[in-house]
Amino acid sequence: MPDMQQAGASPDCDVLVIGGGPAGSSVAALLAERGRRVVLIEKDKHPRFHIGESLLPHNLPLLDRLGVRGQIETTAQHKHGIEFVSPFHGKSVRYEFAKAWDNRFPYAFQVRRSVFDHILLRNAGAKGAEIIEECRVTAVDFPENGHPLVSARDKDGVTRQWRAAFIVDASGRDTVLASQMGAKERNPRNDSAAIFGHFSGARRLEGRAEGNITIVWFEHGWFWFIPLADGTTSIGAVCPAAFFKNRGTDLTNFFMGLIASSPEIADRLKDATLVGNVTATGNYAYASKTTSGRNFLMAGDACAFIDPVFSTGVYLAMKTGFWAADAVDACLSKPHRAAGVLKRYDVMTRQALNSFTWFIYRIREPAMRNLFMSPRNWFRMEEAVLSLLAGGIFDGWSIRLRLYMFRAIYYATKLSNVRFRVNGEPRSAGVSKPRKASS
Repeated sequence: MPDMQQAGASPDCDVLVIGGGPAGSSVAALLAERGRRVVLIEKDKHPRFHIGESLLPHNLPLLDRLGVRGQIETTAQHKHGIEFVSPFHGKSVRYEFAKAWDNRFPYAFQVRRSVFDHILLRNAGAKGAEIIEECRVTAVDFPENGHPLVSARDKDGVTRQWRAAFIVDASGRDTVLASQMGAKERNPRNDSAAIFGHFSGARRLEGRAEGNITIVWFEHGWFWFIPLADGTTSIGAVCPAAFFKNRGTDLTNFFMGLIASSPEIADRLKDATLVGNVTATGNYAYASKTTSGRNFLMAGDACAFIDPVFSTGVYLAMKTGFWAADAVDACLSKPHRAAGVLKRYDVMTRQALNSFTWFIYRIREPAMRNLFMSPRNWFRMEEAVLSLLAGGIFDGWSIRLRLYMFRAIYYATKLSNVRFRVNGEPRSAGVSKPRKASS
């Protein structure tokens, strides 16, 4: 790989970060802290609205490392666990993070992303990164000899340019580099879309469980129910993308129709009021064929996004941001080792995604629902799955072994369901008629 300090003009900065979300702000803060000259370009003006409000327990040590946990905690709702509600089983089941294999992180946060992201961005600026808001990157050029050239347009329509020794694309769902390179691919195994809104006056769980996220399955997909500290609740439905194409009405009425089709969500919102607009987003699951290359890498949603059923978005964004900071620093310090460093970054990023996607691809299947709705802690498998749901994706072979055991049971359960169907028996033994979810 060519030397990072290539021939030509000196770069304007060591690292240019595209995007001021959790991934970009994390990598900018960590690299600025190490003395790197960092410029972060953000298309919006913070604070700004963003969906994806639920964190995982393993976000907490990352927030500690950035030094912002105290600020986050004062504005967040505590989340001690997850509730799954299945009308196919007529009940609900709750899981608490304190019962995970690694119970050092017994809770997480539900956050207003406008507040959360603003805190992270300010933190990056406080650590020395130059923050440029309301400036949209339009192109990144990688000349044969010379530093990458980033072109952007500010709020006044003026084109600005920077040369940087290294580019970190943390542009989120804009996927600046993946789109420019034609590397972005829709995930054929999880072709989904989402529709969401915020409500005041929603009925929440009681006591310690008030801040828990609730996942509610329904005929066409699943709902999220995320209580926020200011009293509003984020409600969203994730369904196959094709289901949205023939909605035949405006977004608000379509969303209200989906809510009415779920007795559990409808009951929780019967005295609630919609606050603000209903929003929909498509192309919900995708990945880039590459995560890095000569003088660049992608972090967070800029390289991949998976179905959010396990609230992985912010966690994976920050985690890859931390890995990206280490990788970029190593590439700049020892350019002759850059190829190996970026290869390790690619492997870690894909391993992290794959740890969750096996479960996500199957979350709508009856066999997986049956396992989640009838938990058994055989060989401590429930504790291992809870560690995964908490974000403990690299917690050692003891957990990974039990996750493989869980997979084996899943396949056995699925095979059993196939046998039931072939014999004309019920698809899922022991499933009762739908009734109101219970705790």
